[in-house]
Amino acid sequence: MTAQTDTPGSVTAVYKVTGMSCGHCEGSVSGEISELAGVTSVQAVASSGEVTVVSEAPLDEAAVRAAVDEAGFELVGRV
Repeated sequence: MTAQTDTPGSVTAVYKVTGMSCGHCEGSVSGEISELAGVTSVQAVASSGEVTVVSEAPLDEAAVRAAVDEAGFELVGRV
């Protein structure tokens, strides 16, 4: 459960989200997480339930959980 740094000034975190089943689901989750301050990239994959988030600094997991909840899905935790 450690963050992985991609490039100087960016942090990548992978989260497990349940309930995603299609591209629309991926878009909903990505859209909500993208609105968090500092997020530069979000990639949600329904088939694996994984959401990869690149941000300028580590994100507060409670904020990510709230964004996923707002999209109508459940954040299980970090991968």
